[in-house]
Amino acid sequence: MTSTYVARIFGRSPFGPIQDHIDVCYRCATLTIPVLEAVAKNDWNEVARMQEEITVLENEADVMKTRIRENLPLGFFLPVSRPDLLELLTRQDRIANRAKGIVGLIVGRRLAFPESITPGVTELAHACISACGLARDVVHRLDELLEAGFSGRETDKVRNLVRGIDDRERQCDEMEAKLRGKLFRLEAELAPVDVMFMYRVIEWIGDLANHAEQVGHRLDQLLAN
Repeated sequence: MTSTYVARIFGRSPFGPIQDHIDVCYRCATLTIPVLEAVAKNDWNEVARMQEEITVLENEADVMKTRIRENLPLGFFLPVSRPDLLELLTRQDRIANRAKGIVGLIVGRRLAFPESITPGVTELAHACISACGLARDVVHRLDELLEAGFSGRETDKVRNLVRGIDDRERQCDEMEAKLRGKLFRLEAELAPVDVMFMYRVIEWIGDLANHAEQVGHRLDQLLAN
């Protein structure tokens, strides 16, 4: 019974469920954009609807994570270790968790950024989600890596993609620093508590790129092992 179930969820690819999981995590991240756009329009009904959608997806990611953990056998034959795959899964999951946290904080505080920096917040979110997309692309190269025996040109391609994530994350850090500077210059005009949470939202948006980078680094470590 157990072997049949394992064969069913891992039958398409030994990495299929992990790839499905990052697809859901990435989708969570992308939904922060329409949330920010709805906030800019003061459309809190749409924000609430998007929050519900993100919550459903994040819960789905949690269920997938649990199923993979419970059904990846200790003796499953792969050229990579079970702990390495589970650690990769954990780092992917942080993307979905952070996206849910961003929206939850915005809704809980009914937090709207000043018009002068709203475009910058959205631009930062786009850049950080782009990093998540690169991480997703790398995870979807696992099948090619397996076919290549985790060596040769395919490994070089993946490592180049990982370096691309690092570059994008550094760009996001620079954008985040500039945005913080703009917010700092507006502090005197805003409620202090709101300012504190604005900084936190900016930080958490930046975390999306950080978690994407961690996914890339974990894959790089997986190759090294």
